[in-house]
Amino acid sequence: MLLIAINITRTGLTVDGHAGYAEIGNNIICAAVSALTQGLVHSLKALTDDEISYHIADGHIDIEYKDLSEKGCLLVDSFFIAVSDIQRTYGTEYVQATAADGR
Repeated sequence: MLLIAINITRTGLTVDGHAGYAEIGNNIICAAVSALTQGLVHSLKALTDDEISYHIADGHIDIEYKDLSEKGCLLVDSFFIAVSDIQRTYGTEYVQATAADGR
């Protein structure tokens, strides 16, 4: 089964998989989640002084952080809202977003 699994914790987040919604290059769900995740990385780096590390590979993004600032938390919360909207719109067969920190 293909799907994108997003897991957010107090110390980081992971995005794994492919939605399988359409052919490679035409998959709007994968493109949306990828753009949001890469935007989160760039926003955390540009708009906060938070220290993060990240690894991006095909079908996988891992972001690690500790003690996020208020701005950093707001950015992660915004990311979670956006991917949850995608999950709600297209269904849990394509996207599953979970937050282990009470979001």
